[in-house]
Amino acid sequence: MEGSARTPARTRTAGQAFRALAAFAAAVVGLIPALAAGLLVPAAPAAADSIRDREYWLEEYGIEKAWDVSKGAGVKIAVIDSGVDGKHPDLKGAVAGGFDASGAGAANGQKPIGARTEHGTLVASMLAGRGHTDGRKTATGGPDGVVGVAPEAKVLAVSTWLGSPNPAGRSDQDQIPEAVRWAVDQGAKVINISLGSTQQSWPESWDAAFLYAEQRDVVIVAAAGNREGGNVQVGAPATIPGVLTVAGLDRKRKASVDSSSQGISIGVAAPAEDLVGALPGSGYAEWAGTSGAAPIVAGVAALIRSKWPELTAAQTISRIVSTAKDAGTPGHDPLYGFGVLDAEAALTAKVAPVRANPLGSIAEWIRVHRKGAPVAQVPSNGAPAAPGEGNHAVPEPAAPQAQPPATGTNPWPGVVVLGSAAAIAAILVAGALHLRRIAFAPARGRAVADADDADGPGPAGGPEPALREARPER
Repeated sequence: MEGSARTPARTRTAGQAFRALAAFAAAVVGLIPALAAGLLVPAAPAAADSIRDREYWLEEYGIEKAWDVSKGAGVKIAVIDSGVDGKHPDLKGAVAGGFDASGAGAANGQKPIGARTEHGTLVASMLAGRGHTDGRKTATGGPDGVVGVAPEAKVLAVSTWLGSPNPAGRSDQDQIPEAVRWAVDQGAKVINISLGSTQQSWPESWDAAFLYAEQRDVVIVAAAGNREGGNVQVGAPATIPGVLTVAGLDRKRKASVDSSSQGISIGVAAPAEDLVGALPGSGYAEWAGTSGAAPIVAGVAALIRSKWPELTAAQTISRIVSTAKDAGTPGHDPLYGFGVLDAEAALTAKVAPVRANPLGSIAEWIRVHRKGAPVAQVPSNGAPAAPGEGNHAVPEPAAPQAQPPATGTNPWPGVVVLGSAAAIAAILVAGALHLRRIAFAPARGRAVADADDADGPGPAGGPEPALREARPER
């Protein structure tokens, strides 16, 4: 779903629309096992006390220093994924609620489901893991296990069934919009979506949900996808305007060859190789992919929103992308976006306020590419949105209005008509005089005129007329 992910909408027949949706679903179902799973590296469960030492990004990307400013307290982060095991020792007390959008999971979203049951727990642990302890305590949570980027934030677990046929029959076109709207209604200030496909465009059914999140000031962070999983280009939902798309880096801070992709919608780059996270139950695993890079950035967004709750989603995203360290081609580029994540700078640097999201607006995209069709927004409970909540963020263009005929006298139309008539008469008179001169011209004059129109020289034995000499040679 990418390319210019802002692909204009086209008029389609019902059959064409059906085939497009079917292709989209096939892309999602076929690729999420490798793409969304973040290229899980099968490994023997690691000992809990060795995991913390492997979280190199906490120090190398300024996260530990950012904790001096904020740890994410008071912020809810929705993890739209395969479900989160809230009973894992490192997630104890982290999950504040949940929801199942698949129809095949647990009502609280804490039953791992789908093609990659471990995926949601891996993501949540990197985002808001607390670690665990045997009685000891440290400033960053328990000394053993995984500690997330925002260890004091709360997780909303939203389970979806993707990557294989859903036994409940619900497709991604139904699950993703419902998941996003539920998260927004539950007060999520940040939503992490480490899911995607190779398609750059997205179903029209997603428009309203992402607009709903934008209108209610929610930061959405999405994974760019992985080349090894089939994503050479960024795929939706990471191509949706306004979404903070995260590319992947190797240990040398270079764009990862396997665990990343490229595209104009990338906002920032973060670690995507040699990652560790929690597995359902009580285990751990090494893994790789932008599925793990996304929660690192989402965690930083939570730190910012906790420190400055008055900042808008646009301002939060601006702090992250404007403080990123430029990499690759100077300025924004399709591999690194605005640069490499710098969590410390995002929490401490002086950043000029902005009014618009530097990554675009889904409302504006809908206005342009969906032919200005209005998208009515109402809360999930069916009640009308409150006044001023943006029900008309995408207004339907007003129809042209007929104008009443002008009243009063205006002399200019008559002047123009008379002037035109006089000009025509003058042209006719001049033409008649010209024809009269030709009719009574001397014979010599006619000979010169005939010679001028001929391809060859003038009359035999005579010089070629001057007008002929002025023409280019053949």
